[in-house]
Amino acid sequence: AGDATAFVQQEPPAIFDSPYKGMQAENGGVIGMLEVIESDFARLEADTKAAEATAQKEYDTFMTDSKVDKEAKTKDIEHKTAKKQDESQALTTKNADLEGTQKELDAALAYFDKLKPSCVDAGVSYDDRVARRKEEIESLQEALRILNGEDIA
Repeated sequence: AGDATAFVQQEPPAIFDSPYKGMQAENGGVIGMLEVIESDFARLEADTKAAEATAQKEYDTFMTDSKVDKEAKTKDIEHKTAKKQDESQALTTKNADLEGTQKELDAALAYFDKLKPSCVDAGVSYDDRVARRKEEIESLQEALRILNGEDIA
């Protein structure tokens, strides 16, 4: 035990003129390191707050635009739905009118086809019709003379 304590009680060698205090003076020590950490934290906090403020502003703008867009599209859907319903109702009415008109046309064409043979005699030529008309006019004139009491000579 004597040898162990003897080493501690000796004088320090000549290399050490003064006791070793580390390199605290050059770096500022623990306090300097804490100051660096604090400045880094302050810068990071400022950057983060600025980024958050920008992101919040962009989000608010986006939400406002989206809300306006959604309202416009909702009204557009309502208008288009109403227009579709009106036009669907108009189509139904027009189809009913078309059906009724088609029935009237079919009836008129059937009646026309029924009357056509009695009105248009396609078997007689123009000259024959002129001759018949002339005979009819002569017979009517003769009947008029008879009724007037003229002679039938």
